[in-house]
Formats: sequence, C-alpha cells, structure tokens
Amino acid sequence: MGDNHLAGVLRSIAMRMRADFEQSQLFQHRGEAGSNREILVRDFLASQLPGHVEAIHSAEIVTASGDISPQCDVVITDRATPPLTDMQGYRIIPNECVYGVVEVKTRLDRERLLDSCEKIRKAKELAKTAYYPTSGLKRTRTAYGRTYPYTPTVGMIFAFDSIDLITLGEHLIGWSAEHEPEHRPDSIWVIGKGYYVWTDPVSGQVNPTPEPGSRMLAMEPWRDQDILLPFALHLNQHFATAWMPPLRLFDYAGHHPLGVTKHVWMEEPPPPAV
Repeated sequence: MGDNHLAGVLRSIAMRMRADFEQSQLFQHRGEAGSNREILVRDFLASQLPGHVEAIHSAEIVTASGDISPQCDVVITDRATPPLTDMQGYRIIPNECVYGVVEVKTRLDRERLLDSCEKIRKAKELAKTAYYPTSGLKRTRTAYGRTYPYTPTVGMIFAFDSIDLITLGEHLIGWSAEHEPEHRPDSIWVIGKGYYVWTDPVSGQVNPTPEPGSRMLAMEPWRDQDILLPFALHLNQHFATAWMPPLRLFDYAGHHPLGVTKHVWMEEPPPPAV
C-alpha cells in the first residue's frame, strides 16, 4: 500500500498540536491554558470544515423560547449565522444555526467524560423551531433512528490525553445506556491514543451517528498515524452536507414590543374625476 499523503500531513499537524498544547500547559493562569487548548482544536476544525460551516470558540446557544445551553468550548455553525451577541470573543448563537458542539478536555477521566456528555446532551436537547416555512419538496435529515426537517446537532469530545481507553469506554457505554441515541456523543477523540465511534446496527460498519441498536467501537490509530485522519473524515461525513432552512429571527423577539406607534399617515384619496 502506498503512502497516504493526507495521513502524513495530518500526522504532522497532530505532532504540532501536541507540542503547542504542552507549551500552553506552562501558562500559570488555568483559564489562559484552557482557552489556548480550545483554540488549538477550533483552528484544526476551521482547516477541515467545508466553506459554508464555521467553528466558533466559546459560545452559548439560545432558543426562541429562551432556553440557554451551558458554555460550549467550540460551536460549529452555519456561516450565515447572525451574531446575536459578540463581546470579546464570546458569542450567543441561535440554535437553529448550530450544526455541532465540541467539548475540549486536557485529560479525560470518568468525571470529565460524564461532565462533557451532560453538556452535549443539554445542547442536543435544545429545540430548533424558528424557521421560515419552505415550499416545494421538503428536505430532511435521517439520524439517530429519526427523521428531522433540519440538521440535528452533532456532539463530539476532543481530548489531549485520557485514562485507559477500555476503562474510559466502560464509563461511556454505561452513561449511554441511560440516554437516547440522539443525546449521546457522536464520537470521542483522544489525540495520540484513539477514538470512539458507533456502528450501523444493520451492516456493522462505522456510522457517523449512534442509532438504536448501535455498538460502540474503541479504535486505536493505524500504525504510526494519529487520530486526525479519521477525525477529518468524520467531520466531512457530518458537515459537508449540513444545511438549515431559512432562520426566522422574528421568533426570538417573542411578544416583546418593537416600539410604540406615535403617528399614522393615511394615504389621501385621489380627487374626484371632473
């Protein structure tokens, strides 16, 4: 088998990411180290996502009914997303425009895994309702054993280290057994170690999303490669065809008054014909 050029490029990127991560650990302020770690992942996502999709660092997701997600390390959105709030790099994003969330961890253990799973569940549970109706053929997306009239939110975890993959997988499968497929992480990635994905319940092949009856796989990198090649392919599966109906931003105003009428001008009737 010939050398895979893409795999070689991504392996070198993984080595640089690990080096940059280790350098960021020298920061005395934990907040700065955490932000740098998240930006490293955001920058990799930005290099691999299709042009109509954007990776945003540090944001909250809001719904038209007023529900708000926990703070998200990285949010993957449609590039046409209106910035409801953008203050010092922190954004609030309408949920209808969200395609995915990524939790970024320095090291995954049971506590941090379950915390990430819960944050992903809460983001996935948020309702997407503020769309303009569209005429003609209705576009749909099938995932998690369901059919959606929009792209449902994908949830991923990316870590720079972890406990043993088998032990971590036991914690993940235990949490997942208590939650519906659409609320589970779609994948987990530990740089330099391996990753977790789900199988198609019929074919047994790797599937981008967990389905009813799916099995979970723990995968190690191929030979001397790292995880970034399968991660890049996983991103492409999810987001190359991501789409959203037109956002109806008026729904976010709810019943809030948009102003007070001060005067009304009526059109003058035309003069009678002579």
